[in-house]
Amino acid sequence: MDRIPVTREGFQRFRDELDRLKRVERPAVILEIKEARSHGDLSENAEYHAAREKQGIIEAKIRDIENNLASSEIIDCPPGPKTRVIFGSTVKLEDLDTDEVKTYRIVGPFEADINKGLISVTSPIARALIGKGLDDDIVVEAPGKTKEYEILEIS
Repeated sequence: MDRIPVTREGFQRFRDELDRLKRVERPAVILEIKEARSHGDLSENAEYHAAREKQGIIEAKIRDIENNLASSEIIDCPPGPKTRVIFGSTVKLEDLDTDEVKTYRIVGPFEADINKGLISVTSPIARALIGKGLDDDIVVEAPGKTKEYEILEIS
């Protein structure tokens, strides 16, 4: 099985979420099911069915996180100045068409969240960035258009 790269911080976030689901969410939904059962006829008990559905969602999340953790490999960024973009780098870019400045951190696929500036190492922009240096220009092929950026900062 191929190992999926993950940052140390991302791995810890997954472990914390798994712990929360197992210690807080799972016991709480079990109590909800127990309470709903005490209301009688389960065939017409909306509370019971809602609690069972919630339990299924929680158990699916637990399985997903456990699978992600099992297939993950923690990749640490080497200390010191960053001269090239690597996995785990934070990169400040300028869109050469709009002069808009964006900052992204390159992380594993399970950690990616564009709303938080976390992009997957497998994304088109990350693939274009890996190995590039300060002041380099990159070209990103996006659906329907080509974007060009300049690397302003690497950390």
